[in-house]
Parts: sequence; C-alpha cells; structure tokens
Amino acid sequence: MISPGTMAAVRASGAVPNSEFLLEAEGVRKAFPGVVALDDVQFKLKRGTVHALMGENGAGKSTLMKILAGIYTPDHGEIRLRGHDIELKSPLDALENGIAMIHQELNLMPFMTVAENIWIRREPKNRFGFVDHGKMRRMTAELFKRLKIDIDPETEVRHLSVASRQMVEIAKAVSYESDVLIMDEPTSALTEREVEHLFEIIRDLRSHGIGIVYITHKMNELFEIADEFSVFRDGKYIGTHASSDVTRDDIIRMMVGREITQMFPKEEVPIGDVVLSVKNLTLKGVFHDVSFDVRAGEILGLAGLVGSGRSNVAETIFGVTPASSGTIEINGKPVDIDSPNTAIRNRMAFLTEDRKDTGCLLILDVLENMQIAVLQDKFVKSGFVQERELSRVCEEMSRKLRVKTPNMYERIENLSGGNQQKVLIGRWLLTNPRILILDEPTRGIDVGAKAEIHRFVTELARDGVAVIMISSELPEVLGMSDRIMVMHEGRATGFLDRAEATQVKVMELAAR
Repeated sequence: MISPGTMAAVRASGAVPNSEFLLEAEGVRKAFPGVVALDDVQFKLKRGTVHALMGENGAGKSTLMKILAGIYTPDHGEIRLRGHDIELKSPLDALENGIAMIHQELNLMPFMTVAENIWIRREPKNRFGFVDHGKMRRMTAELFKRLKIDIDPETEVRHLSVASRQMVEIAKAVSYESDVLIMDEPTSALTEREVEHLFEIIRDLRSHGIGIVYITHKMNELFEIADEFSVFRDGKYIGTHASSDVTRDDIIRMMVGREITQMFPKEEVPIGDVVLSVKNLTLKGVFHDVSFDVRAGEILGLAGLVGSGRSNVAETIFGVTPASSGTIEINGKPVDIDSPNTAIRNRMAFLTEDRKDTGCLLILDVLENMQIAVLQDKFVKSGFVQERELSRVCEEMSRKLRVKTPNMYERIENLSGGNQQKVLIGRWLLTNPRILILDEPTRGIDVGAKAEIHRFVTELARDGVAVIMISSELPEVLGMSDRIMVMHEGRATGFLDRAEATQVKVMELAAR
C-alpha cells in the first residue's frame, strides 16, 4: 500500500496505472455499536462519469462515502484510487489525493465571508506573510465566473440562503481541483432553476474527466444526470446498472426489496368543521395578509418556490415568530399564539423543515428526543417524571413508526435521516395533536420511508387531525392534499381543489 504522500506525487505526475476505474472499494465492512452499517460492499467509479448511489435511509450510502472521504476508517476492505491501494486516515488525506465531498448538512462558517470559507487553510499570502484578501477575492470571483455562480465573495455566509450556501460548498469542492467529487443530496434545498444550474456544472466537470458520486433519493435526477447507478440495501451491495437499462420501478424494487404500488396513499375521509382559521396574518417584511382555513380530516398543501414565505407562515402559526398583525382562531375561538408552548397547549404540533438544525437534539438519545415535547404533560406527577410509563409509550411509538435503531438509548445523530424524521414525528404524535404542521416531511428521505410517512399522515387525517403539509416536491403536494394553497413572494396567490390541481396550475400561481 502506498502512502498518501506518494499518491499525491503519482497524481501530480500524471502517472496512472492501467485501471478502468478511478476509484474502487471492495469488501468494505464498517460496524458501529449495535449496527453493521456496511457488510462486504463494493463500489467502482469510472473517470468522466456520474455514478448515482441509491438506497433507503440506513442502507449505508453515506457511510461508504465518508470512508472514501477519509472521515471513517473501514474495519475491513480495500480502497483503490487510480489503481493504487490507499489508506485514507483523514479528510485532509482525501483532499490531498483528489477526493472532495459535499455533505448533506452544510459545513460552512457562518460569520466568515464566502471567499474565506472557500480558501480556508489555503489563503493566499502577501510578501509579509499576511492573508492577501484582494487576491482571495479575485480567485473566488474567477472560480464563480467559471461556475456561473452569482454571489458576492465578500458576503458573510450567514446572510446567504440555503441554496446559495449549497453553491458555495460546490465551488469550494471544485476549488481543490479534485478528480473525485462526492455529492450527498445536493439538490435538497434547490429550486428547479438552481437544480438545472447545478446539472450544468456537473456536466462541465464530467466533460473534464472528473468522476462524480451522486447520492440522491430523487429518481428524476438519476435519469437526467447519472450515467450509471449502484444500489445498497441494509448495508449490502445489491447491484450496478447503466441508468439507460432500467426503469424507475426496477430501481425501487432493488432499493426496498419489494413493490411500492402506491407512493401517495391518499384516502377520501370525511371533512369536518374548521379547526384552524388564519385571517390576514402578516409578518412585516416577510409575508402579508395570508388567510386560510383547515378542517378536521383535511390535508392542506402549501406550495410555492423557495422564498415564497411558506415556512415563515408555518413558524408564525406555531409561535416561533409571532405575527405583526392578523388573527388565529382554533375551533372558532381567537388564540394569541405568542410562543411554541402556547401552540402546544392548544394541541398544535410542528415538524420543522431542518431536522438537524431545529428538530433533533443530536447529542441526546432516541428516547430523550422523542419524549421532550411531553415532559410537562401527563407524564409528570407531583413534579416527578413517570419515567417507566413514558419509556413504554415511546418504545411503542418507535415500533409503530418502525424506527431502525439498536435501542432507545442510541444517540439520534447515529441514525439515518429517515429514522431521525420518524423519531421527530413520534415526538409530536405523543402530544396527541389536533393540528399538525409538516414542513418538508420527506426531504432527504428514501422512497420506502416516504411511503411510510405518507401513510402515517393519511391515518392522522382519517382520525380527524387537521394537517398542513409544506413540500417543494409537486408530486407530493398533488398526491397528498385535499386542497392546495400556493404562495408567491409572501402572498397567497390562489387555492386549488384536489380534482382541479395540476403541476402547471400550481406553477402558474407560484410564479405570479
């Protein structure tokens, strides 16, 4: 096995062994306490291709990529880069050898500028040994020009949208002139136009011989951008195929080991009285005069482009950011929702858009994350938590939602994204809500977990819960909603009944 330093020299010299593959993994195994994440898996990436990695949450995709990026060390197996066996002991090893990874959870420094984030630890220096900020700005501007990214290098990252931060992460990875670029769910927060821009960048990189590993749950992206794909299931390698040789249903069967005949199990259930009524709700500078009703058993979809104000409306209804004006009525009675605690007391629940940032308490275990919303409720008597009873109902909820975890005491950060989402849903179901707000409930979730979450939502509607569901995926909004409210630039531009709603009509209202 050659050292990373020797590999860097080989890379610099251009000497490449006679190998068909740029990057290979064979017989890789990785276990964590109570979980075998990877079991004798393989993966092979050709130069100048986009290779999609598919599988349900928990299938082992991200674990393998973290091994290839030097974040994890495999228990067994071989990694070959440009035909050479190599051991990657750190992310720096991987970067020095031409492997860069863009993580699903972005890792930028919010109080540093865009340019400082891109060139961190590689800042150009002047003749006195100080950082040459002028040159760094010019280098960033040149990089952005090449990638057609319109962002001011001097802007602090905290002022950027999630989509813009994603573009900065991509530019940062490209700045290393890597031969292998790993993208983990890169389009989860991008609009259709931004996705197409990303695809243009990917096609350009591919044309220059860069091998791209693309992790996604979005089937349409696979067929549009990927040359071939590999499927993992339950930590095992299932197979590799050219994307032109298979159908969407073929991939789903490989991923889940079963047929998924109905992704959107929407039922026609009796629609009851108005549970939530929002009138002329306004948050100054964000959204204006938003009015709608939601009835018992109804699923109201909220659609609109990124920046339309959908999530802001949800946060205001739940008391995260109290409204500037307008009224909220629950069961016909005006309610002043001045905090999330007030919302919870009124039997409202809110699954936030970003499970990592505003949902999960990553350093706590599954049990603690699930029980936190009811610690002040019926499980507290005389100032003491009834731990045995609370643990019992949490375990029952975990089984009902089919959360994959070694036990309830596993730290939630060790679970897959889909299982983290199920824990958060379980947290709110324990509060027995009558109004449930779901903001991007299936973002970054595999097709199997999506179908399960859709089924949970349908069951809640059947039980009379009033559901507000925000989603950037139009098929999800169309497939699950009884009515759809469309927003554009902070205003509600129209409502569509299920029978009349189409993607074209939604987009017409979203782009007004």
